[in-house]
Amino acid sequence: MQNAGLVEPVIALVLWTLVVWVWMYATRIPAMQKAKIDPQEAARTRVLDLPPEIMWVSDNYNHLMEQPTIFYATTLAAQIAGQADGLNVGLAWAYVILRVVHSLIQCTVNVVMARFAVFSLSTLVLAALAIRVALAVF
Repeated sequence: MQNAGLVEPVIALVLWTLVVWVWMYATRIPAMQKAKIDPQEAARTRVLDLPPEIMWVSDNYNHLMEQPTIFYATTLAAQIAGQADGLNVGLAWAYVILRVVHSLIQCTVNVVMARFAVFSLSTLVLAALAIRVALAVF
């Protein structure tokens, strides 16, 4: 591939999501063992009686399965359409960095307004990327 600039931030976010997945199980399994929770009771995680800071990580993992799907589709469409210019690559990296910051806030201190501010900014970055790609391909 001549210019894989938009593939790199996609892979970075995939790798970050896997880090959060490991973090989730590294905290959840010991917490479940300590609380003597049968794994079958985890079939519906919302009913787990675990400390909030344990659930924050799994909540964030779920969040990484939501809006980033739009990011993946947009960046890969832009890459295929030859729209991997410097600004789009910069926007893609900005989105990844903001999602990592969002994760770190949610998984550690979970200050909702700080998390919301970062989420909102990341959404604006994603919107700018999507609009630029749409203008180029339509």
